[in-house]
Amino acid sequence: MAQPSPTLTRYRVSYTRGPEMRYVSLLDLQLVWERTFRRSGLPVAYSQGFSPHPRFHMASPLPLGFTSRCELADIWLNEPLPTPKIGSDLQQAAPPGLTIDCVEEVPLSLPALQTLVRVAEYEAVFPFGEPLAGQEQFEAPVVVTESDVTAFLSAESIIRERRGKQYDLRALVESIELCSDGSLYMRISAREGATARPEEILSALGLDPSQARVERTRLILAD
Repeated sequence: MAQPSPTLTRYRVSYTRGPEMRYVSLLDLQLVWERTFRRSGLPVAYSQGFSPHPRFHMASPLPLGFTSRCELADIWLNEPLPTPKIGSDLQQAAPPGLTIDCVEEVPLSLPALQTLVRVAEYEAVFPFGEPLAGQEQFEAPVVVTESDVTAFLSAESIIRERRGKQYDLRALVESIELCSDGSLYMRISAREGATARPEEILSALGLDPSQARVERTRLILAD
């Protein structure tokens, strides 16, 4: 008897990357997800060809050393399943630091997830980490001032270099807000080919990115 054809279904997974996943590279994260899929037992759809891979797309690479509470990924299954079951099965198979927050079905016809990302929001908290042994506090406490933020936002352009090419960092930053506790909220472009990096903004503000705990708090997609 002929087997029934699979019913391809696409789901969007919202998930958190905690401190345990801070230093996992993009390539390693893909491997983490592949192992999670295998352990979950879900009927994941695979690509065609000599080296098939799970049909799985992440929204936007997260810079190394950052955490996030708003990551997005699309996964294709060979049969429709209740979204609570998908979320539960993934969570049980996931490693520490990867928390499944929500799963929803989305149309197969939607464009690739990574092409839909328009804006990302980040929070930078200072200082990050503990002083060295015998050191009561950081030698150079990080201080962010309103005048630093104002000067950045008032600049017509801020030319930086990445991979040997110059670009205007200021044009990629929508807003920066200095909060009462000294933390920074940054709302920046995350479009393909026009993405700002939070650590570049911190450097442009005269700050040491290594002393900040940076977390992605929101991804905004095209309508």
